[in-house]
Amino acid sequence: MIQIKSWRDAEQEAFSIRKRVFIQEQGVPEEMELDEHDLTAQHALAYMGSQCIGTARLVSLPGNIGRIGRMAVLPNYRRRGIGRQLLSTLLKLSKSHGITQLELHSQLSAIPFYEQSGFTGHGDIYDEAGIAHRDMILFI
Repeated sequence: MIQIKSWRDAEQEAFSIRKRVFIQEQGVPEEMELDEHDLTAQHALAYMGSQCIGTARLVSLPGNIGRIGRMAVLPNYRRRGIGRQLLSTLLKLSKSHGITQLELHSQLSAIPFYEQSGFTGHGDIYDEAGIAHRDMILFI
């Protein structure tokens, strides 16, 4: 089950997952994990029973542009379609808010995942928090 929440309601569960995946597993510096977009983003949280097992966020930008980010699923729940459910929920949410273009910063290993939903790579590969990334775009 996926729920959409404000940061105020999502913070504890979302940050717990992001800390486990990004900071502990991938070595992202903790000071980079939280940013000013968390307060205004809409956060999708995935639940199995009462346990929160995944998170992602949608940030609305000027010009009917949205940015999907901070997508993370706990290790024991990967490869079960949870990420796909989170992304699908945020795509529907984007459409309902009049967003016509979505962008995201994909880790290179996740590019095929996003391509399956229609995102295409844009620009050069770059380093973000010590991890190789590439921008991706989807027109909806």
